[in-house]
Amino acid sequence: MNLMNGNPLVEGAVDYTDNNDNSASYENSPDYLKVSLAAAMTLGFVPGMFYRNACLHCVNVLLTYDDGCRANCAYCGLQKSREGEYNEKSFIRVDWPVFKTDDIIGFTLKKKEIIHRICISMITHERAKEDTFNILKRFSSELHCPVSILMTPTILKHDDIDKFKEYGANMVTVALDAATPELFDEYRGRGVGGPHRWEKYNDILDYSVAVFGKNRVGCHLVVGLGETEKEMIYRIQSVRDRGGRSHLFSFYQEKGSKLESHPQCPAGQFRRVQVARHIIDYDMGRAEEMTFEEGGKVVDFGIPFKNVAEIIEGGTAFQTTGCPGKTEISACNRPFGDSSPRNIRSFPFELNAADVTRVRRELLEYD
Repeated sequence: MNLMNGNPLVEGAVDYTDNNDNSASYENSPDYLKVSLAAAMTLGFVPGMFYRNACLHCVNVLLTYDDGCRANCAYCGLQKSREGEYNEKSFIRVDWPVFKTDDIIGFTLKKKEIIHRICISMITHERAKEDTFNILKRFSSELHCPVSILMTPTILKHDDIDKFKEYGANMVTVALDAATPELFDEYRGRGVGGPHRWEKYNDILDYSVAVFGKNRVGCHLVVGLGETEKEMIYRIQSVRDRGGRSHLFSFYQEKGSKLESHPQCPAGQFRRVQVARHIIDYDMGRAEEMTFEEGGKVVDFGIPFKNVAEIIEGGTAFQTTGCPGKTEISACNRPFGDSSPRNIRSFPFELNAADVTRVRRELLEYD
């Protein structure tokens, strides 16, 4: 299977579930979990290959229930108002086949040399909290690698964060996604009849840093939901000042979602935010030291030009950001999760000379 062609059919997932008597009814967590297509390929559940031999180092699993997610985020494939049965909905433009938790653990252990982390992604559902605790206990005791939690703050209290650490998670992440409270409310809260609230997400982010410590809490941010570069960069600074680090995504339309016609941001916008995030998250400079034009586009990163040139040539700033594995570089490299392989936004591997040349050109594009 080549991911060059968008959303491929997950052949093999049906055969696998049929062989495990999973075809008659839709199975629920904690005994079953959805697995990202990339993880299913990496584990050997589904045949396929990655463009340029990208190698996934983090198994991403998603809690699953036959009645689905209660939230209605405008850009998400799992939104409750999207047509179709929950188990048929794509997420991040690909299928997430369902497998037994026992088998996910077994196959992950067979890939110790490749898999450096596993991440449990919650959804907004009344059972998700307790099921996450149970799955976390199993993963932390039975697997060889560290475990992360992509949390749903809406259903959590402070003592739940304490339990995540007690039960074995070594990092947690909050998917704030939107750079401003207005955009958050429009696309995740009241604007779409959703349950999420900006204040709750930031409260859980703050408390998580208090529990897990500096650099052990991540914050997902989606570039291109309507914010300016300045607004996104100042949000990244806010996350850093709290003790967290930002994991960037370039908005990429999900067919059937409310934002399926919303355009992806220009490459130059994403590249400049990537550079700014690298500077801020590695404490090389601050947002208020940067210069922005009237429309909010960054024109000076506030550090010596030679240092910016070194960041560009090194290429790390343009690789996927997420929880680390055996090195500081993200284990959660999500191959082609926010763009097609033909137009890579977040590189899931080290950049080559041609990649750096392209990135350098895109940085100077001010559309």
